[in-house]
Amino acid sequence: MRYFVAVAEELHFGRAATRLHMSQPPLSRAIKQLEADVGALLFVRSPAGVTLTPVGTVLLDEARALLDHADRVRVRVSAAAGVTTITVGILGDGTDPGVSRLAAAYRRRHPGIEIRVRDADLTDPTCGLRTGVVDVALTRAPFDETALTVRALRSDPVGVVLRADDPLARRDGLRLTELSDRRWFQFPRGTDPVWQAYWNGGLPREGPVVRAVQECLQAVLWNGTVGLAPLGHDLPAELAVVPLTDMAPSRVVAVWNAGDTNPLIRSFVEIATTAYRN
Repeated sequence: MRYFVAVAEELHFGRAATRLHMSQPPLSRAIKQLEADVGALLFVRSPAGVTLTPVGTVLLDEARALLDHADRVRVRVSAAAGVTTITVGILGDGTDPGVSRLAAAYRRRHPGIEIRVRDADLTDPTCGLRTGVVDVALTRAPFDETALTVRALRSDPVGVVLRADDPLARRDGLRLTELSDRRWFQFPRGTDPVWQAYWNGGLPREGPVVRAVQECLQAVLWNGTVGLAPLGHDLPAELAVVPLTDMAPSRVVAVWNAGDTNPLIRSFVEIATTAYRN
């Protein structure tokens, strides 16, 4: 199921294999075996990547729910067994240099601690903190901070992602009002409204529903949808990002449950503050 979700979110076997730290052939075999078990195709393959079939779309929602439950079970069992672990939720780009510096520094400081990492999709900016799936999250603000403690790590300017052949893609900068007639990607119903409003430029918008970064990029590529993204990330050649001159920066933050006195979390946050500052 984790293999399936990775392919469904990346919409590309190569990118999914990289994300899973494995080669592509065994991933392809595993998906074919899953399709045989299900009795239906889950993906439509093409040279450009893959798209979900209607059966795959149904399975994706069920798989995500199943994996969330499995993560909660693992956390509770580990706690009962007294295993010294910390589970970190990461939203967005796990290749951020700040994450790499943080991981190296935390291993040096706490070599005996087992670190578990959970990739979160865009529907939950807290990466599962409220449901107890993770102990601490590396994510982006703003979102509802009720009962949470937030430490700002870095601020990134934001731009609009467009098709490279879009006339606006040749501009050096844009304002949000210049995009008022465009379709924007949306997050599913029930997503944190503060989070949704920020990535919609503060206004109600119309457009396709997405859950993962790659789904956002594919919506731009295939449908000409516009969306926002932090500057400084690599994009496919078919896409371009233009800085927004009137958009508040996107803050990278560490967040944990208010009142949690776990010293491993406090150490994590202090190390993260240094890692991202550098």
